[in-house]
Amino acid sequence: MQPVVTVGLDGSPESLAAARWAADEADDRRLTLRLLHAWPTLAPEPTRVAAEFDQNYWSKRLVHDAQTELQALHPALPVVTSLVADDAQNALLEAASESEMTVLGSRGLESVQSYFLGDVSMPVVARAERPVVLVRAGRRDEAPSSAVPGRVVVALKLRGSCDDLLDFAFHSAAARNVPLLAVHGRSVPLHARVPWGVDQDIAGEMTRDVRKQLSKALQPWREKYPRVDVADGIGLDSPARAVVQAAEGAALLVVGRPAHRLGPAPHLGPVAQAAIHHGRCPVAVVPHD
Repeated sequence: MQPVVTVGLDGSPESLAAARWAADEADDRRLTLRLLHAWPTLAPEPTRVAAEFDQNYWSKRLVHDAQTELQALHPALPVVTSLVADDAQNALLEAASESEMTVLGSRGLESVQSYFLGDVSMPVVARAERPVVLVRAGRRDEAPSSAVPGRVVVALKLRGSCDDLLDFAFHSAAARNVPLLAVHGRSVPLHARVPWGVDQDIAGEMTRDVRKQLSKALQPWREKYPRVDVADGIGLDSPARAVVQAAEGAALLVVGRPAHRLGPAPHLGPVAQAAIHHGRCPVAVVPHD
């Protein structure tokens, strides 16, 4: 199958926002966009039937209207549609296994709670074999507040392999022709805390150590993507808080999750959870070893 960006459609404003974002992404990456709508009661396609008797009519209309809008915005973008008679979670997980990325809409609640993950989104994010991006409605109406709007931000743990994570982040920045900020947060140990704040000698030593590790991790990717302007961000704070703060005003926040985790329940780490629930930009969750 040709490389695709798949977006899940259910007719909600959030899914339509995700479709617009996915179309931009597919166009930037020169990939095909697949519009997927899944519903267990979809009927087998009849050979000829009037619209008033076609129980798939509204599903077809939903996908057709989205396709018409997106192709008007991106005339050269290849767009394919897919109606699947299955549970949405199952259909999206299967689609994710054969997509470059899967894009889902997320519902904003309050201004400080950017995402609500329902019964479908969380299992897909936690179990998909490839990257999943969460996009919320209204993003285009929000003015960036960062000094470097439009950049890609990637959260790095600096433990274990992060090749898949960095490859996705660098590729995303290169496709958009925007800078990349690699962020690592590290909490200051208790012995470094003093009544007036943090011991500056210990803080300086920690910062130098982290910057050295970041430089080593980023060097192969700087060489692979020489046109990407790369900076590092070091926060002497909880990793989750440092990442969310660094991503303010970004075009995309990229976080990782373990590709293989023991146990029956899907699980996301604290940084991914914080990014999903408090990040104000699209969030890509990338499985990696």
